[in-house]
Amino acid sequence: MIGHTELILIVLVVFLLFGAKRIPELAKALGKASHDFKKAKDGLLNETEEMMNAAEKKAESGDNVKKNGTNAEQD
Repeated sequence: MIGHTELILIVLVVFLLFGAKRIPELAKALGKASHDFKKAKDGLLNETEEMMNAAEKKAESGDNVKKNGTNAEQD
């Protein structure tokens, strides 16, 4: 875990490297990248869920065809 001293040191180094004027730009870019990453992740999760649902429906319909075919043969 990061303590207070380490956090202050990190903030000081960031100020020295980038300057106070560039910090908001960097924060905005980091926030946008984080938002885009989350959006892409959610899109992939939704697509995967849709594919799984489609596969389950296809498997269920295949099972129903087999059951109906077996019942027709028995009659």
